[in-house]
Amino acid sequence: MNTRKVQLALTVLGVATLAVTAAGTQAVPPSPPWFTWTTVVNNGDFMPTDLCVPTAPATPPCRTFNSYNQPSINANQVVVIRARSRGGQGGQAVHGVYTRDMATTGPVVRILDRSTQVPQPNNLSSTFIEPPSFPRIDIGTDTVAARGNHQPVWRYFLDDDTETRAGTTGIYTNPFGDLITGASKLGAVPDFSFFEVPEAPGTPFDVFPGAAAVTDGATIAFKGNYPVDGVGKTGVYYRDLENAPILSSAGNLEPAGGSNPIILIANSLDTFIPGTGTIFGSTAPPSAANRQMVFAGFDNEDKPTLGGIYLAPLNGTTQPPLRTLVAIGGQVPGENSKARFNRLGEGASFDGRFVAFWGAWGTEKKTLVLRCRTEGNQALLAFCNKQHPNGFETTVPVNQGIFVHDLRTKQTQVVAKTPTDYDDFVYWNFSGRTPGTGEGDDNGELARWRSASFVAVSGLVDRKLTDATFHAAFKARTGDVVSGAYTDPVDGIYLRKGSGKTPLLTLVETGMDGILLDPEAIDAFGVLPLPVTEMGLERDGFRGNSLVINASMGTEETGWAGIYLTEVPE
Repeated sequence: MNTRKVQLALTVLGVATLAVTAAGTQAVPPSPPWFTWTTVVNNGDFMPTDLCVPTAPATPPCRTFNSYNQPSINANQVVVIRARSRGGQGGQAVHGVYTRDMATTGPVVRILDRSTQVPQPNNLSSTFIEPPSFPRIDIGTDTVAARGNHQPVWRYFLDDDTETRAGTTGIYTNPFGDLITGASKLGAVPDFSFFEVPEAPGTPFDVFPGAAAVTDGATIAFKGNYPVDGVGKTGVYYRDLENAPILSSAGNLEPAGGSNPIILIANSLDTFIPGTGTIFGSTAPPSAANRQMVFAGFDNEDKPTLGGIYLAPLNGTTQPPLRTLVAIGGQVPGENSKARFNRLGEGASFDGRFVAFWGAWGTEKKTLVLRCRTEGNQALLAFCNKQHPNGFETTVPVNQGIFVHDLRTKQTQVVAKTPTDYDDFVYWNFSGRTPGTGEGDDNGELARWRSASFVAVSGLVDRKLTDATFHAAFKARTGDVVSGAYTDPVDGIYLRKGSGKTPLLTLVETGMDGILLDPEAIDAFGVLPLPVTEMGLERDGFRGNSLVINASMGTEETGWAGIYLTEVPE
């Protein structure tokens, strides 16, 4: 592990951000400050496994990290990542979830991988197949939550003595040290009815889409999907875990999180959108902090006319009153009175006071033709090219931005927007399950084109939430669209303190020298620095004054990648 720090002075190297406006003018933000980046883990590090001894020669079963999803971090600088090894290194690729305490520069610790046995309930000795989404961590403790897919974990008999097996997915967490089951697809098993859908007794959840959040050390908040009379329903929920065994007819199962039931916040079965007579049509995976949940919900996920971003207390009340933070049809700050939000992002970032989100307004669109990637999972690439041999045509709003809502002042402020600052905040990815496999991202659906925006907020850069100061980091693109494709786009992760009156700062951009993030990002000849080609940021990637990203340099085959941390000055 090379944790040598590299000072980043973007202006000295001539890579200041250029924001190209629709009129073709250029807005050059003031020079960014010096940022110091530390490697959390990179492609030179061995993945911790049962069999690998890192001091031994680099031969199987030892494998090095190769690819990474966006990391999460807490205010104590504990980083959690989902990562993979390269296949063909003496066997099947390793997929897992790992942590590293960067405050102490501790070792990389495995939370789970394909050799890890699924925690109780599990009477079939099943192991994990895949963590299908990025993991998250509590803002104030080291508790991690990660989804896991696996073979059935529980064998039991029905009243007619028919043998049944259940439980192929769940949410797994470690509030008391050992990995335990927080939620599971076991709600139809009589011994485990506390896992059932609370508003549909006896019904198990089908899947837990997206990524589960953690708050208060031992509470998980999540989205769950389930069927009612053959119709798919969805909702947002939470569960308080205890350091107690599960009592079952098979005996006490431990380590476990007790038998507290799951509690409903809102659903698409019988929860009305606040201020309307319309029931939610969709809900999004929540964020949670300070025993409060923030989530997006709409009447129609694809073309919303009602809905917004809501706050709910996690106080033991089923379907508590929801506080509307931002609504479809609400005024867009900084725009004329006719500018009203007609789209809101699902991935809201929340730190206990501030909520950061993507929003769009107006009717003007631009058309994009999305092309399948040329690198990555071969099965996914093949499926993409089969489904969309000539590309996939879609549209994105011309008017869009990144915003932050303050729970205390009840004010929403603009952080950055198009076309003044950047040209796009929406990113597209072909992801999901490929036919005939149990692997893949997201909610178990067949792979398709999905869009997302990326923003993370922290009001704790100065270690306190009592003032109205916040910092927001986000991903954005600059470039012109020609024939449905961006020509020479520049992607980057940018930072702003407070509202749009302060400078926009560049953290990382495509094309800049990778050694500014990682001194090992050098070409195969050991001469030239590799250029940054991709980067990622997630909603829990900015906590306290610590911000973490994943970044790739060069190509997948001959390049370099890793997870990197910087401390943001006040």
